[in-house]
Amino acid sequence: MVFVNVKIFFALIFLAFSSYSAFAQSDNVPFLTVETDDNHYDEGDTVVISGQLATVIVETPIILQIWFEGNLIDAAQFNPAQDGSYSHTVIAEKPLWRTEGEYLIRVSHGEGNIAEVTIDFTPKKEFLEITDSFEVEIPNGGTFDAEYTILGGAVKDMILEPDNFTLRILLETPDEGTLSLKLPRESIDAEKFNGQDETFIILIDNIQFLYKEIETNSQTRLITINFQEGDSEIEIIGTSVVPEFGTISALILVLGVMITIGLTKNKVQLKI
Repeated sequence: MVFVNVKIFFALIFLAFSSYSAFAQSDNVPFLTVETDDNHYDEGDTVVISGQLATVIVETPIILQIWFEGNLIDAAQFNPAQDGSYSHTVIAEKPLWRTEGEYLIRVSHGEGNIAEVTIDFTPKKEFLEITDSFEVEIPNGGTFDAEYTILGGAVKDMILEPDNFTLRILLETPDEGTLSLKLPRESIDAEKFNGQDETFIILIDNIQFLYKEIETNSQTRLITINFQEGDSEIEIIGTSVVPEFGTISALILVLGVMITIGLTKNKVQLKI
């Protein structure tokens, strides 16, 4: 009889220890968690917010709040899945997302059950559209004015290379943008054998790109070129430059362009 009691005693101790261990383990599991798919977002990015509930409180939604410097900028509520998981997406864009810095994401489920995570946000840089005129030097004397409008960057220099029938434009481009350039025909132009307009060859950092021709008349040709952040040089290649080099044939232009492109990365990208 005593032997049986000893076995029961140890069995009770084992059960108590197991119950305590299970309780302690579950006690370490948070009631509510929250995380994001990244820790830094740029303007326009999608923020994916997800997490897990240890226990779903019936008929109680999850409350989501996003704060910046003590100001509530966004809020939502939604129901978790039956297994306690949840996911919600937010677009980081104006007018609510404006200022660069740290944003606090807070979720709650029921009274006192709160989880938080922080993310960093960077808005797009806003650039003014600049319209100006650049005085381009002609190697053998004189100058001509090239009118331009640029958004997303700045024109640092324009260099005429008569031997290559090229106008090189040096840029500073902290963002993607557009350069519209009014080319005076008497200074640089591109013509076919029959005197009709030929397309210019446009190279951006030695890679060929397409462009749009916006306006054409007997005096000027207005073209628009898109560029990407970090681009540093645009080359506009025609068939004639001012004044003593005159007009060359389209065949010479094609040959010259083939040589130019052959010396580049041998990669053609099209950008409209």
